Amino acid sequence: MGRKTDPSAAGSRRRRLLVLLLTVFLSCSFAYIAISLSSSPAKTISTNRIGTELSSKKDEECCRGVENMELWGSAVKWGTDHRLNSSAECCRACKAMCGVSGEPCLCDSWVFCGDRDRCGEKFGECWLKKQKNVLFPALQGSGEKVIWTSGLIFGKGEGIIGLETDYGTLHIKLKPDCAPHSVAYILELLGSRHCAGCQIYRAEGRGHSWDPKGNHIADAPLGPPYALIQGTLEADGVPFKKIPTEACPAIRRGSVAWVGSGPEFFVSLANHDEWRRAYTVFGSVLPEDMKIAEMIASLPTRPDVWNNINVSVLERPVHLRLVHSHTNLKPQRE
Repeated sequence: MGRKTDPSAAGSRRRRLLVLLLTVFLSCSFAYIAISLSSSPAKTISTNRIGTELSSKKDEECCRGVENMELWGSAVKWGTDHRLNSSAECCRACKAMCGVSGEPCLCDSWVFCGDRDRCGEKFGECWLKKQKNVLFPALQGSGEKVIWTSGLIFGKGEGIIGLETDYGTLHIKLKPDCAPHSVAYILELLGSRHCAGCQIYRAEGRGHSWDPKGNHIADAPLGPPYALIQGTLEADGVPFKKIPTEACPAIRRGSVAWVGSGPEFFVSLANHDEWRRAYTVFGSVLPEDMKIAEMIASLPTRPDVWNNINVSVLERPVHLRLVHSHTNLKPQRE
C-alpha cells in the first residue's frame, strides 16, 4: 500500500516548483536580452560613437607633465607670486596665454611644485616660462631629488618634427600635454641627431574597408589590410627605456602612436574606432603629408604572419631621419 500524501508537504513542493520555473524564465529572458545587445550592429556602433565622443572631450582637456623634472627658461609669471592647487591648473594657466588665432604663445612651458612635504614654502608655486627653442627646452635638472613637475605647451605651428624619407617628409605635430614622456623621448632623439636604426618596415593600405577620408565602410572587414604604416624610432646602440602608457584617444587618420611601450610606432591611415583607446598617441601627421604615408603604404610588400595575424612587410624598409625646421639651433644647456 502506498504512503498517503501529506497535503502540507505537497503544497510546499508546488511553491518550490513555481519559484524554480520563475527563476528559469527570468534567467532565460536576461540571457536573450544580453545576446541581442551584443549581436546588434546598430547598438554596438552607437555605443562606440558615444565612447569616441567622450574620449575626444577628455583628450582635448589633456594637461600632463613629467614629475621630478624642472625646466628652465625666461619666466613670464613668477611662481612666488603665482600659486595654484595642481599641476593641471598650472598647465591650463600656460595654455591660456597661448594665442588661439595664430599669435605666438606667451607661455610654452610650466613648472609646478605639488608635494607639500617636499616643497615646503614652495608648495603650489606655478612658474610660467618661455623657451628660446621649444623643441630644445632648457633643462635645469631631473631625477628623484627634483621636487618639480614640468610640461610643455606647443602653440599653432610649434612643436613639429619631421620624419624624413626618400619619398618626402612626414611632418608630425607632437602632443606634449597628452603624452609628455613620449614627447620627451622624441625630443631627446631629435637632439642626439642619431637615428640610424629608425625605419618603417610594415605597410598596409586602406583596401576596401575605409574611404579616402579614413571612415570605415559599413559591413566591410576591419582587416587585413589594417590601414597603417609601422616602424621603429630607436637609435642603434642607444639603450631604450620603456615609455609609460599615456593618453590613449581613439585612433584617427594621421594619428602617430606607440605599439605597446615603444620604440615600435605606427601611423594610422584610417579611423580605427575598433581599437578602443589601446595605444598611446604622441602626435599626428599634418594632413598635407598624409599623401606621403599613402605612397609608402603602396610600396611592394611580402606577406608574413605575426602572432597569428596576417601582415604585409615592406620588401625594402624605408629609412627615417629625424629632423626639425631649425637645424642650426643646438639644445640649450644651463
